[in-house]
Amino acid sequence: MTAALAETGDRRTAPPAGTPAIPHTPRRTRRHRAFDEAPRWQIYLPLGLYLLFTLVPFYWMLLFALRPAGSTSLVPWPITFEHFEKVWNERSFGVFFQNSMLVGVATLVTTTVIALSGGYALARFDFRVKNAFMLALLCSQFIPGALMLVPLFEIFRNLRMINSLESVIIAETVFQLPLSIILISGFIKNVPVSLEEAAWVDGCSRLRAFRAVVLPLLRPGLIAVGSFAFVHSWNHFLFALMFLSEQDKQTIPVGLNTLIGADSVDLGALAAGGVIAAVPVVIVFAFIQKWLITGFSAGAVKG
Repeated sequence: MTAALAETGDRRTAPPAGTPAIPHTPRRTRRHRAFDEAPRWQIYLPLGLYLLFTLVPFYWMLLFALRPAGSTSLVPWPITFEHFEKVWNERSFGVFFQNSMLVGVATLVTTTVIALSGGYALARFDFRVKNAFMLALLCSQFIPGALMLVPLFEIFRNLRMINSLESVIIAETVFQLPLSIILISGFIKNVPVSLEEAAWVDGCSRLRAFRAVVLPLLRPGLIAVGSFAFVHSWNHFLFALMFLSEQDKQTIPVGLNTLIGADSVDLGALAAGGVIAAVPVVIVFAFIQKWLITGFSAGAVKG
């Protein structure tokens, strides 16, 4: 009986007659590395060297800002905040910080709103001078800001806007708009027109369809454009230096320049001012990094 069962099992598992035999391949005991996959050390070593090259200046700045005056230690110990108190209170960095924040936020808002309307017009409408207008926007990026200082100064002087933060905000917005409009236009082109058409069929106006359908898909792109505008206006030195003369209207880059004397430089105060200037930018990029990475693929949906 056992022999019969064994014979029956052999018949069930045996391949039918005429089937070619499949060669037996041994199971792989280890995962083979892909052809184009580099070893880990070839990835981490360049990244580590780049990170070291980038962080050493920041550590040097923190070292001068946190260690006592006259110390030559390579470790900021004991930690002191006397340099921060000096620049914040005696050097009016509190006022400079407030002015820079006002200029940065105002530039962010105005640049984003105007670039959004201009980018939508370029992406959704066809008109005769569209290509010429795009070419003019691209060519404007080759003009250095220093070449426009004299014309802008004359314009603001005739408008009686010299020594006002509004002049700096307008100048920063004007120089940020061309690239922002081009980027926003590219983001809107990636949003299918069929989504807006479906909203129009449902009874929405063009403005309401834009706010309900297109605008949510543009959030990563808007954050990327707005962050670039904020950081550029926060760090820009030339416009604030030329258009602002009173100390209570100056921004942080101009305030840092005042710490450099003709005969000596207070390295501790200068480093503390640099840390104060860098903190908002670091915080902004820390919160928006995921939007910044995906910003250049904003609106990429399938219609």
